[in-house]
Amino acid sequence: MRLNTNESPFPPPEGWVEALVEELHGIEFHRYPDRAAWGLRKALADLHGVVPEAVFCANGSNEVLQTLCLAYGGAGRVALTFEPTYALHSHIAHLTGTAVVEEQRRDDFTLDPAVVAAALARNQPAITFLFSPNNPTGRADDRSLVEQVLAEAPGVVVVDEAYGQFADWSAIDLVSDDRGLVVTRTYSKTWAMAAVRLGYLIGPPGVVEVLERVALPYHLDAVKQAAGRLAVRFTDEMERRVAIIVAERGRLLDGLQRLGMTTWPSQANFVLWRPSEKPAAVVWRGLLDHSVLVRDCSSWPRLDGCLRVTVGTPSENDRFLLALAQVVA
Repeated sequence: MRLNTNESPFPPPEGWVEALVEELHGIEFHRYPDRAAWGLRKALADLHGVVPEAVFCANGSNEVLQTLCLAYGGAGRVALTFEPTYALHSHIAHLTGTAVVEEQRRDDFTLDPAVVAAALARNQPAITFLFSPNNPTGRADDRSLVEQVLAEAPGVVVVDEAYGQFADWSAIDLVSDDRGLVVTRTYSKTWAMAAVRLGYLIGPPGVVEVLERVALPYHLDAVKQAAGRLAVRFTDEMERRVAIIVAERGRLLDGLQRLGMTTWPSQANFVLWRPSEKPAAVVWRGLLDHSVLVRDCSSWPRLDGCLRVTVGTPSENDRFLLALAQVVA
Protein backbone atom coordinates (compact mmCIF):
# COMPACT_ATOMS: atom_id res chain seq x y z
CA MET A 1 0.00 0.00 0.00
CA ARG A 2 1.62 3.24 -1.17
CA LEU A 3 1.17 6.19 1.17
CA ASN A 4 4.42 7.95 0.28
CA THR A 5 3.90 10.14 -2.80
CA ASN A 6 0.87 12.32 -1.94
CA GLU A 7 -1.15 11.02 -4.87
CA SER A 8 -4.93 10.88 -4.78
CA PRO A 9 -6.15 7.63 -3.22
CA PHE A 10 -9.12 7.72 -5.59
CA PRO A 11 -9.03 7.18 -9.37
CA PRO A 12 -10.63 9.77 -11.66
CA PRO A 13 -14.40 9.57 -12.17
CA GLU A 14 -15.49 6.99 -14.71
CA GLY A 15 -17.38 9.72 -16.53
CA TRP A 16 -14.12 11.58 -17.13
CA VAL A 17 -12.48 8.47 -18.55
CA GLU A 18 -15.43 7.87 -20.86
CA ALA A 19 -15.46 11.50 -22.00
CA LEU A 20 -11.72 11.42 -22.70
CA VAL A 21 -11.98 8.20 -24.73
CA GLU A 22 -14.76 9.75 -26.80
CA GLU A 23 -12.69 12.91 -27.27
CA LEU A 24 -9.75 10.88 -28.60
CA HIS A 25 -11.77 9.86 -31.63
CA GLY A 26 -11.99 13.48 -32.73
CA ILE A 27 -8.32 14.41 -32.32
CA GLU A 28 -6.43 14.93 -35.56
CA PHE A 29 -3.23 13.21 -34.53
CA HIS A 30 -1.48 14.17 -37.77
CA ARG A 31 -1.89 17.86 -36.88
CA TYR A 32 -0.12 19.91 -34.25
CA PRO A 33 -2.16 20.68 -31.12
CA ASP A 34 -3.57 24.09 -30.29
CA ARG A 35 -0.38 26.00 -29.53
CA ALA A 36 -2.13 28.38 -27.12
CA ALA A 37 -4.09 25.57 -25.37
CA TRP A 38 -6.98 28.01 -25.49
CA GLY A 39 -9.78 25.54 -24.71
CA LEU A 40 -7.98 24.33 -21.60
CA ARG A 41 -7.14 27.86 -20.48
CA LYS A 42 -10.73 28.97 -21.02
CA ALA A 43 -12.03 26.08 -18.88
CA LEU A 44 -9.61 26.89 -16.06
CA ALA A 45 -10.34 30.60 -16.33
CA ASP A 46 -14.06 29.92 -15.91
CA LEU A 47 -13.31 27.69 -12.93
CA HIS A 48 -11.27 30.36 -11.13
CA GLY A 49 -13.17 33.45 -12.23
CA VAL A 50 -10.33 34.99 -14.27
CA VAL A 51 -9.71 35.69 -17.94
CA PRO A 52 -8.00 33.03 -20.10
CA GLU A 53 -5.07 35.40 -20.60
CA ALA A 54 -4.35 34.97 -16.86
CA VAL A 55 -3.80 31.19 -17.22
CA PHE A 56 -0.59 29.44 -18.25
CA CYS A 57 -0.47 25.65 -18.61
CA ALA A 58 2.45 23.25 -18.80
CA ASN A 59 3.52 19.63 -18.33
CA GLY A 60 3.04 19.45 -14.59
CA SER A 61 3.50 22.27 -12.12
CA ASN A 62 7.25 21.60 -12.15
CA GLU A 63 7.42 22.78 -15.77
CA VAL A 64 5.43 25.84 -14.75
CA LEU A 65 8.11 26.54 -12.12
CA GLN A 66 10.87 25.92 -14.64
CA THR A 67 9.32 28.37 -17.09
CA LEU A 68 9.07 30.98 -14.34
CA CYS A 69 12.75 30.52 -13.50
CA LEU A 70 13.72 30.74 -17.17
CA ALA A 71 11.72 33.94 -17.56
CA TYR A 72 12.55 35.75 -14.32
CA GLY A 73 15.67 34.01 -13.01
CA GLY A 74 19.09 33.44 -14.50
CA ALA A 75 22.62 34.65 -13.96
CA GLY A 76 22.91 37.55 -11.52
CA ARG A 77 19.42 36.99 -10.08
CA VAL A 78 18.32 35.45 -6.81
CA ALA A 79 15.50 33.09 -5.87
CA LEU A 80 14.45 33.02 -2.22
CA THR A 81 13.09 29.94 -0.44
CA PHE A 82 12.10 29.22 3.15
CA GLU A 83 13.27 25.83 4.39
CA PRO A 84 12.28 23.13 4.86
CA THR A 85 10.21 23.18 1.69
CA TYR A 86 9.83 21.54 -1.71
CA ALA A 87 13.33 20.65 -2.92
CA LEU A 88 12.55 21.30 -6.57
CA HIS A 89 12.06 25.02 -5.99
CA SER A 90 15.78 25.44 -5.37
CA HIS A 91 16.78 22.63 -7.75
CA ILE A 92 14.94 24.10 -10.72
CA ALA A 93 16.25 27.56 -9.92
CA HIS A 94 19.82 26.22 -9.87
CA LEU A 95 19.27 24.51 -13.23
CA THR A 96 18.38 27.87 -14.78
CA GLY A 97 21.51 29.53 -13.41
CA THR A 98 19.61 31.36 -10.69
CA ALA A 99 21.32 31.84 -7.33
CA VAL A 100 19.30 30.46 -4.43
CA VAL A 101 19.17 31.88 -0.91
CA GLU A 102 17.61 29.60 1.70
CA GLU A 103 16.12 31.22 4.78
CA GLN A 104 14.74 29.15 7.65
CA ARG A 105 11.27 28.59 9.06
CA ARG A 106 10.62 28.55 12.79
CA ASP A 107 10.83 25.30 14.73
CA ASP A 108 7.08 24.84 14.26
CA PHE A 109 7.60 25.38 10.49
CA THR A 110 5.73 28.69 10.39
CA LEU A 111 7.30 31.81 8.90
CA ASP A 112 8.52 34.66 11.09
CA PRO A 113 7.37 37.96 9.48
CA ALA A 114 10.52 39.72 10.71
CA VAL A 115 12.76 37.06 9.17
CA VAL A 116 10.82 37.28 5.91
CA ALA A 117 11.09 41.06 5.79
CA ALA A 118 14.83 41.00 6.48
CA ALA A 119 15.42 38.30 3.85
CA LEU A 120 13.55 40.25 1.19
CA ALA A 121 15.37 43.47 1.98
CA ARG A 122 18.79 41.83 2.16
CA ASN A 123 18.59 39.60 -0.93
CA GLN A 124 16.29 41.55 -3.29
CA PRO A 125 15.09 38.30 -4.90
CA ALA A 126 13.84 38.22 -8.46
CA ILE A 127 11.68 35.24 -7.43
CA THR A 128 10.29 34.51 -3.97
CA PHE A 129 8.90 31.02 -3.45
CA LEU A 130 6.17 30.26 -0.95
CA PHE A 131 4.65 26.79 -0.73
CA SER A 132 1.22 26.85 0.89
CA PRO A 133 0.31 24.30 2.14
CA ASN A 134 3.99 23.53 2.42
CA ASN A 135 5.53 20.23 1.43
CA PRO A 136 6.82 18.37 3.43
CA THR A 137 5.48 20.06 6.56
CA GLY A 138 1.81 20.44 5.58
CA ARG A 139 1.40 23.91 7.11
CA ALA A 140 -0.32 26.69 5.17
CA ASP A 141 0.96 30.26 5.35
CA ASP A 142 -1.33 32.90 6.82
CA ARG A 143 -2.98 35.27 4.39
CA SER A 144 -1.40 38.21 6.21
CA LEU A 145 2.06 36.71 5.64
CA VAL A 146 1.46 36.35 1.89
CA GLU A 147 0.16 39.92 1.74
CA GLN A 148 3.31 41.08 3.53
CA VAL A 149 5.52 39.32 1.00
CA LEU A 150 3.53 40.87 -1.85
CA ALA A 151 4.03 44.32 -0.37
CA GLU A 152 7.77 43.90 0.23
CA ALA A 153 9.10 41.56 -2.48
CA PRO A 154 10.87 43.35 -5.33
CA GLY A 155 10.27 40.59 -7.88
CA VAL A 156 7.79 37.86 -8.71
CA VAL A 157 6.11 36.05 -5.81
CA VAL A 158 5.28 32.40 -6.51
CA VAL A 159 2.75 30.74 -4.22
CA ASP A 160 2.88 27.03 -4.98
CA GLU A 161 -0.56 25.57 -4.26
CA ALA A 162 -0.04 21.99 -5.36
CA TYR A 163 -2.15 21.11 -2.30
CA GLY A 164 -4.22 24.28 -2.32
CA GLN A 165 -7.62 22.63 -2.64
CA PHE A 166 -7.12 20.91 0.72
CA ALA A 167 -6.52 24.23 2.53
CA ASP A 168 -9.02 26.70 3.96
CA TRP A 169 -7.90 29.62 1.79
CA SER A 170 -6.19 30.28 -1.55
CA ALA A 171 -3.88 33.04 -2.72
CA ILE A 172 -5.64 33.05 -6.09
CA ASP A 173 -7.95 35.67 -4.57
CA LEU A 174 -4.93 37.99 -4.26
CA VAL A 175 -3.91 37.78 -7.92
CA SER A 176 -4.35 41.07 -9.79
CA ASP A 177 -2.90 42.86 -12.78
CA ASP A 178 -0.89 45.25 -10.61
CA ARG A 179 0.76 42.63 -8.37
CA GLY A 180 3.67 40.36 -9.20
CA LEU A 181 1.88 37.33 -7.77
CA VAL A 182 1.41 34.00 -9.50
CA VAL A 183 -0.24 30.90 -8.02
CA THR A 184 0.65 27.46 -9.34
CA ARG A 185 -1.64 24.43 -9.26
CA THR A 186 -1.45 20.80 -10.38
CA TYR A 187 -3.88 18.18 -11.63
CA SER A 188 -1.89 15.44 -9.89
CA LYS A 189 -3.46 15.59 -6.42
CA THR A 190 -7.07 16.65 -6.12
CA TRP A 191 -7.92 15.88 -9.74
CA ALA A 192 -6.49 12.33 -9.42
CA MET A 193 -4.53 12.79 -12.66
CA ALA A 194 -0.90 12.29 -11.63
CA ALA A 195 -0.24 10.17 -14.74
CA VAL A 196 -1.33 13.01 -17.04
CA ARG A 197 1.40 15.44 -15.86
CA LEU A 198 -0.52 18.68 -16.16
CA GLY A 199 -0.13 21.88 -14.16
CA TYR A 200 -1.05 25.52 -14.53
CA LEU A 201 -0.61 28.99 -13.17
CA ILE A 202 -2.96 31.86 -12.41
CA GLY A 203 -1.29 35.26 -12.66
CA PRO A 204 -1.32 38.70 -14.28
CA PRO A 205 -1.74 38.48 -18.09
CA GLY A 206 1.51 40.39 -18.49
CA VAL A 207 3.39 37.65 -16.65
CA VAL A 208 1.62 34.92 -18.63
CA GLU A 209 2.64 36.65 -21.86
CA VAL A 210 6.29 36.54 -20.77
CA LEU A 211 6.01 32.85 -19.90
CA GLU A 212 4.56 32.06 -23.31
CA ARG A 213 7.63 33.56 -24.94
CA VAL A 214 9.87 31.24 -22.93
CA ALA A 215 7.85 28.02 -23.37
CA LEU A 216 8.66 25.72 -26.26
CA PRO A 217 6.13 25.76 -29.13
CA TYR A 218 3.41 23.10 -28.94
CA HIS A 219 4.64 21.99 -25.52
CA LEU A 220 1.19 20.70 -24.50
CA ASP A 221 -0.08 17.77 -26.56
CA ALA A 222 -3.69 17.48 -27.67
CA VAL A 223 -4.53 14.56 -25.36
CA LYS A 224 -3.26 16.41 -22.29
CA GLN A 225 -5.23 19.51 -23.23
CA ALA A 226 -8.41 17.46 -23.66
CA ALA A 227 -7.86 15.62 -20.39
CA GLY A 228 -7.50 18.85 -18.41
CA ARG A 229 -10.39 20.60 -20.14
CA LEU A 230 -12.77 17.68 -19.59
CA ALA A 231 -11.75 17.27 -15.94
CA VAL A 232 -13.20 20.67 -15.08
CA ARG A 233 -16.66 19.26 -15.88
CA PHE A 234 -16.25 17.01 -12.84
CA THR A 235 -15.43 19.71 -10.30
CA ASP A 236 -18.24 18.58 -7.99
CA GLU A 237 -16.84 15.04 -7.85
CA MET A 238 -13.37 16.43 -7.17
CA GLU A 239 -14.64 18.58 -4.32
CA ARG A 240 -16.43 15.62 -2.74
CA ARG A 241 -13.17 13.66 -2.78
CA VAL A 242 -11.34 16.60 -1.23
CA ALA A 243 -13.90 16.70 1.59
CA ILE A 244 -13.36 12.99 2.27
CA ILE A 245 -9.57 13.42 2.33
CA VAL A 246 -9.78 16.44 4.65
CA ALA A 247 -11.98 14.48 7.06
CA GLU A 248 -9.61 11.50 6.91
CA ARG A 249 -6.65 13.80 7.49
CA GLY A 250 -8.17 14.81 10.80
CA ARG A 251 -8.73 11.17 11.70
CA LEU A 252 -5.11 10.34 10.86
CA LEU A 253 -3.85 13.17 13.04
CA ASP A 254 -5.99 11.98 15.94
CA GLY A 255 -4.83 8.40 15.48
CA LEU A 256 -1.15 9.38 15.36
CA GLN A 257 -1.49 11.48 18.48
CA ARG A 258 -3.23 8.65 20.34
CA LEU A 259 -0.24 6.48 19.49
CA GLY A 260 2.08 9.05 21.07
CA MET A 261 3.48 10.52 17.87
CA THR A 262 4.57 14.12 17.49
CA THR A 263 2.52 15.76 14.72
CA TRP A 264 2.23 19.15 13.05
CA PRO A 265 -0.94 20.80 11.74
CA SER A 266 -1.59 19.99 8.10
CA GLN A 267 -3.78 21.56 5.43
CA ALA A 268 -2.48 19.25 2.72
CA ASN A 269 -3.31 15.63 1.84
CA PHE A 270 -0.51 14.29 4.03
CA VAL A 271 0.72 14.45 7.62
CA LEU A 272 4.26 14.94 8.90
CA TRP A 273 4.95 13.08 12.15
CA ARG A 274 7.78 11.90 14.37
CA PRO A 275 7.82 8.58 16.26
CA SER A 276 8.48 9.06 19.94
CA GLU A 277 9.74 5.71 21.19
CA LYS A 278 11.54 4.16 18.21
CA PRO A 279 13.83 5.63 15.51
CA ALA A 280 12.10 6.69 12.31
CA ALA A 281 14.07 4.15 10.26
CA VAL A 282 12.89 1.31 12.50
CA VAL A 283 9.26 2.42 12.27
CA TRP A 284 9.53 2.89 8.49
CA ARG A 285 10.92 -0.65 8.10
CA GLY A 286 8.31 -2.05 10.43
CA LEU A 287 5.52 -0.48 8.38
CA LEU A 288 7.10 -1.80 5.20
CA ASP A 289 7.08 -5.29 6.70
CA HIS A 290 3.31 -4.77 7.01
CA SER A 291 3.23 -3.76 3.31
CA VAL A 292 2.64 -0.09 4.16
CA LEU A 293 4.99 2.37 2.46
CA VAL A 294 5.34 5.89 3.90
CA ARG A 295 7.96 8.58 3.19
CA ASP A 296 11.13 8.57 5.29
CA CYS A 297 12.07 12.24 5.75
CA SER A 298 14.42 11.63 8.67
CA SER A 299 17.58 12.50 6.71
CA TRP A 300 16.19 15.75 5.30
CA PRO A 301 17.43 19.06 6.78
CA ARG A 302 15.40 20.15 9.83
CA LEU A 303 13.33 16.93 9.73
CA ASP A 304 15.35 14.63 11.97
CA GLY A 305 13.36 11.56 12.89
CA CYS A 306 10.32 12.50 10.78
CA LEU A 307 8.09 10.42 8.54
CA ARG A 308 5.33 11.56 6.20
CA VAL A 309 2.15 9.67 5.39
CA THR A 310 -0.26 10.42 2.55
CA VAL A 311 -3.95 10.47 3.45
CA GLY A 312 -5.48 7.40 1.84
CA THR A 313 -8.96 5.96 1.62
CA PRO A 314 -10.71 5.23 4.93
CA SER A 315 -9.75 1.57 4.69
CA GLU A 316 -6.13 2.40 3.83
CA ASN A 317 -5.91 4.75 6.79
CA ASP A 318 -7.34 2.06 9.07
CA ARG A 319 -4.72 -0.35 7.79
CA PHE A 320 -1.92 2.19 8.32
CA LEU A 321 -2.94 3.00 11.89
CA LEU A 322 -3.32 -0.68 12.78
CA ALA A 323 0.11 -1.48 11.33
CA LEU A 324 1.67 1.47 13.14
CA ALA A 325 0.15 0.41 16.45
CA GLN A 326 1.67 -3.04 16.01
CA VAL A 327 5.07 -1.62 15.02
CA VAL A 328 5.38 0.73 18.01
CA ALA A 329 3.97 -1.74 20.54
